Amino acid sequence: MTQNPAGRVRAEIDLGALRANVRTLRARSSGARLMAVVKADAYGHGAVPCARAALEAGAAWIGTATPHEALALRGAGIEAPMLCWLWTPGGPWREAIEADIDVSVSGMWALREVADAARAAGRTARIQLKADTGLGRNGCQPADWPELVHEALAAPEVRVTGLWSHLACADEPGHPSITAQLSVFQEMTAYAEKAGVAPEVRHIANSPATLTLPESHYDLVRTGIAMYGVSPSPELGTSRQLGLRPVMTLSASVALSKQVPAGHGISYGHHYVTRDETTLALVPLGYADGIPRHASGRGPVLVGGKVRTAAGRIAMDQFVVDLEGDTVEPGARAVLFGPGDDGEPTAEDWARAADTIAYEIVTRIGSRVPRVYVNERAEAAGPQT
Repeated sequence: MTQNPAGRVRAEIDLGALRANVRTLRARSSGARLMAVVKADAYGHGAVPCARAALEAGAAWIGTATPHEALALRGAGIEAPMLCWLWTPGGPWREAIEADIDVSVSGMWALREVADAARAAGRTARIQLKADTGLGRNGCQPADWPELVHEALAAPEVRVTGLWSHLACADEPGHPSITAQLSVFQEMTAYAEKAGVAPEVRHIANSPATLTLPESHYDLVRTGIAMYGVSPSPELGTSRQLGLRPVMTLSASVALSKQVPAGHGISYGHHYVTRDETTLALVPLGYADGIPRHASGRGPVLVGGKVRTAAGRIAMDQFVVDLEGDTVEPGARAVLFGPGDDGEPTAEDWARAADTIAYEIVTRIGSRVPRVYVNERAEAAGPQT
């Protein structure tokens, strides 16, 4: 276990839970391999330890958004197959090629840049062609797909190792775009394969599709938020209902406990005023740490054995809870979210309080919050299937 730094706050990261989630997701993937997505510092959990834990649990690929994320993982000794997909002109193509990172290509400009970099490096670049099947973000439109496919096949500096896309509404069961996108993806991959592409992997399934759409699994599924034990959407069920365990527990030491009279305003703007004489506890976390200000007056916290609500505005570094006459000592633990085992709120509870998604709650926890890793050593496991 990583030494727990003494201080005001901690985000405990349970790598045993992450490994269990990866095994659960692999069991749901219809035999497809699993890509562990560790972009955005593993959704706030720590990219390097989470990547290692996922690989220990049988993940076959690692996925990142930016090339710098991918290169940092290679620098840390992560040698697994890796895909990086968010490129801009002038990006570190050569460094990625030399680090044996698959790079995503969505248009002709990117194909030209990666081919030039491969020529300069004297190596063949591994590229994956991304199709825009209806999400409307990155990816090549169907009308431009034939040109991209044929130019990629004609470029001796590159080898097409994958064909892939991303779903827009997999977290909304029954949404008509799901069937439409899967149909387009089938057509675009069939075109590329008929033209001569022999991909190592075809993939379109994200976390919700991994859990609910076996027809989308192809050769590889990309699991991000579900790997961290957070439900991709309320419509799919809670983490517990999906067989997942939240990996992050965020807590703080109460900085101050004091009595105040009735009619006392709390925090900026006095949006909360005490009704009676009461006891307040000061929680030393704020929006500079990633606690959403939008959850002011609503954010739930377990303090003194009860779930309380943030009283008044959440400030940059701190917020207040009304203990309603109960008392706690300074140093008492205030748990903002975790697995829910002891009645503490979950990241989904904070998402509802802030009118956002749970992805944002865990990902936005900032660098002022130390990550403390538990269950770092993988338990003995049988043969992986």
